[in-house]
Amino acid sequence: MLTPVEDGPAIVACNTCRHSGDAKEDAAGLRGGARLVAALREVQAGDPRYVGIAVQEMPCLFACSEFCTVHLRAPGKVGYVLGRFTPDADAATALLDYALAYAESEHGRVPFKEWPQGVKGHFITRTPPPGFVAQ
Repeated sequence: MLTPVEDGPAIVACNTCRHSGDAKEDAAGLRGGARLVAALREVQAGDPRYVGIAVQEMPCLFACSEFCTVHLRAPGKVGYVLGRFTPDADAATALLDYALAYAESEHGRVPFKEWPQGVKGHFITRTPPPGFVAQ
């Protein structure tokens, strides 16, 4: 049931997420999560700055009311679940830009002034790393 992946900074995207609050799929019959994964990989492939951020996917992050969700994580850092994205290149770029700042941060806290506009208002929850709680 679990698949091993690299243990570094990663955006784990739900590949079965709804397309929007109103629709499971887009006009072509694709789920929003699948579209977001594709957008993340396309943006990542086009910019060498993102090489250190893994784009991983899995079915269902159990945030179904918050369509197009991702979990941002890295060893020893607070993790975040974000959602309500439009599954496109703009959202993917904002997520990858935030992930860069997150990966460079000491404990996963990125100052608000450094957040890309595209992630503001999309945070759902934060999760402590194993063995820690956040202050």
